[in-house]
Amino acid sequence: MGLLLIGGVVVLVSVIGCAGANSQNRLLLLVYIGCLIVLVLGQLYVTLLLLLNRDKIDNMLNEVVDQVIVQYGNSSNRADTLMDNVQHSGKCCGETGPSDWLKNSYIQSLNLSSPDVLPCSCFTVYHGSFNSSWCSELLNYTEPLFGRGNNTFSQGCSEKLSDWLQENALTIVGMALSLILIQVLQFVITVYLYRAFGKKSALKRRNLLVEHTPNDDLDDGEENYAYMEPDGDYVDINNANLVGPNHSAYHPDDQNLRY
Repeated sequence: MGLLLIGGVVVLVSVIGCAGANSQNRLLLLVYIGCLIVLVLGQLYVTLLLLLNRDKIDNMLNEVVDQVIVQYGNSSNRADTLMDNVQHSGKCCGETGPSDWLKNSYIQSLNLSSPDVLPCSCFTVYHGSFNSSWCSELLNYTEPLFGRGNNTFSQGCSEKLSDWLQENALTIVGMALSLILIQVLQFVITVYLYRAFGKKSALKRRNLLVEHTPNDDLDDGEENYAYMEPDGDYVDINNANLVGPNHSAYHPDDQNLRY
């Protein structure tokens, strides 16, 4: 759920940036710049937090794993499933080794002095029981209470995780730095676009950016029948009410009266 939420936020931020660049909307570009700043600062904060509190985080993680081991098998929950997945995928058993499972409440009820019974995920090959998540290599532990397992993982998951981090430390750091570098590059490009769109908008306001548009109002197809009289009066034969100071009201029918 958390990964889906983070992915959704990243997609939303990317859509905002693309929409702002495509529509030349400076407000959307400002929102995109703000989101990039928050993401970069958040990544740096989390990285520094992990580095400065590494020992505290390790102790908290160990406490959580110990609690899961103690309560494992009492009820079917996500913690048991997660522990099984970690042990099976990491090919490890317990926090520091198989003996950690002697802390389990169910194993203690069996009065075992050695880890003869372990979760089935601690074995390379196993045939689990339908009603139990426990397996054993010993023949005296039979179904339906126990499944059959072979080849126990001897390495603890904590050591396995430390080895994996050491082997892939450069890759993890490189990916983190590359992501931050890409985001910084996006920030620079967005700032450039923001300034460019601002200059373009200013040029439009100053009428320095010429945009040619057809003028359809220059000629509407009407003719002007106005003319000047010899005495300087203006006469419009289409409008008999327009007369000059030395000219009486003109009407086309007046021509018949003159003849």
